[in-house]
Amino acid sequence: MTATKPARSRTTAPPKDHRPAVEEPVPADEDEAIGVVEGGESVGIPSVVGVLRGMASALAQPGPVTRGAGRLVRDWASIARGSDEYRPSPKDKRFADPAWSTNPAFRRLCQGYLALASQLDRLVDDYEKTASDWHDVERARFAVGVLASALAPTNTLPGNPAVLKRAFDTAGASLMRGARQFVHDVRHNGGMPSQTDRSAFTVGVDLAVTPGDVIDRDDVAELIEYRPSTPTVRQRPLLVIPPPIGRYYFLDLRPGRSFVEYAASRGLRVFMVSWRNPTAAQADWDIDTYARRILRSIDVVKDVTDAEDVNTLGFCAGGILTTTVLGHLAARGDHSVHSASYGVTLLDFGTRAPIGAFSAPRALEMARGNSERNGVISARSLGAVFSWMRPDDLVFNYVVNNWLMGERPPVFDILAWNADGTNLPARLHAQFLDIFQDNTLANGRVEVLGTPVDLPRITVPTFVTGALNDHLTPWTGCYRTTQLLGGPSTFVLSNAGHIASLVNPPGNPKASYSVGGEPGADPEHWRRTAEKRTGTWWEAWADWVLERSGDERPAPDGTGDAEHPPLEAAPGSYVLDRTPARR
Repeated sequence: MTATKPARSRTTAPPKDHRPAVEEPVPADEDEAIGVVEGGESVGIPSVVGVLRGMASALAQPGPVTRGAGRLVRDWASIARGSDEYRPSPKDKRFADPAWSTNPAFRRLCQGYLALASQLDRLVDDYEKTASDWHDVERARFAVGVLASALAPTNTLPGNPAVLKRAFDTAGASLMRGARQFVHDVRHNGGMPSQTDRSAFTVGVDLAVTPGDVIDRDDVAELIEYRPSTPTVRQRPLLVIPPPIGRYYFLDLRPGRSFVEYAASRGLRVFMVSWRNPTAAQADWDIDTYARRILRSIDVVKDVTDAEDVNTLGFCAGGILTTTVLGHLAARGDHSVHSASYGVTLLDFGTRAPIGAFSAPRALEMARGNSERNGVISARSLGAVFSWMRPDDLVFNYVVNNWLMGERPPVFDILAWNADGTNLPARLHAQFLDIFQDNTLANGRVEVLGTPVDLPRITVPTFVTGALNDHLTPWTGCYRTTQLLGGPSTFVLSNAGHIASLVNPPGNPKASYSVGGEPGADPEHWRRTAEKRTGTWWEAWADWVLERSGDERPAPDGTGDAEHPPLEAAPGSYVLDRTPARR
């Protein structure tokens, strides 16, 4: 699914000898695995009623529906006579099997489905012309996209030639394996097909292995200090604030794919906040709770490094929390933060995005009520939201692979991280809903620790990143941060998606980013005048932050200090859902 509508294929007839390239139905390499994990932090949870209303909005258009039905009947008649108007894109993995182009019955079945999907898309486009609220359009697009994906013949045994061949070749064993995996997913995965085999990786052994130690712990988070990998380090340390939704180790996957490892290799002294996974007992944790913990982390980092201030880097919703802290510090005249960097973070939720499909007041109130009753919004609910935002890639892809083909889920580090979700406390969830629904952060109506968060009063230098293909936090929305905050700002645009832009180590030949001058009010003008470079934004960010990190000094022999000694080796306990006794 693209940022605005499901990716349906309607192409002109290819040459007669054209055959679609056979591709794996699930990720075949690391790049494809990262492409699958393009979720992030959900705010609202769609209800069944909300989805049905969105679908009804698109279908309750007498004129467009009548015209669409007429076009569809004509298209199906033309397809039956052998028309080649509708053909699957070579990039559409659902129809990669040669039977879809060589078998007349399957070819017409595929074409008939594509014609139907095209008319459903057209209905949403027609609805967009008359709808008064873009949120309604996104709701309709979400609902119709799910419907169109569900109707694909590839999701059924008789409608998928690859599944039929596998069943024949294995004498039905593939169907038996698929049935067992279906039962397992119903019992242990909420009825959703598993996206990966989590047992293939162990956090602290295979993932999150950059050397370091936990040097501070309270009920909310652990603070990890990573050991320097260079003989000298910069005077001013770096504090990384990950989102409270999901584990921090997407920033420390494996050697060669770790942001933490890269930052340390550039001579930075790196500290990481590792949030605890809350339960119903922590239902009352709110923005103040998290902001207070960030402030404590800043103080500990300053003490351990003997620095007057720190550089911060907030990712996704971690950037939202960082901003509330910066607002609090600005209100108090506290200069403990020297510069702030943002990784694909939205502060202004007035920007149009597919996530707006979940922003109907009733849907948000339902989400709020669910989390209040349960004390948390569960990791499973959070993950399901983004699976249904990309149903072809994240739901039915695995229905076919796991349940129909009887194959085991793929094994990739980023998929293992994506499946290792965390809960969100009810109170923090409710405050995020307010920010999302009423845009309270951008409008200056958020208060933290007794002080208002006035974005123009935040005058520290900022480094802001966006991702060109980000379906969750559109890059133009990320760009808005440069206009909301009061200090000098640098903006960098990655060529990737939401997660792919973050797990983006140097050396990837496909990676590129754009850098430009001082950001102005028009993001498209900035993009037109920006310089495109090969490589990853990690490199541009490191150059920027090094200029603001002070002089070099000999690297310390160990981690922590007398007041904050190492408590245990990284990755610590909280990322493993352990709660050791506090010292």
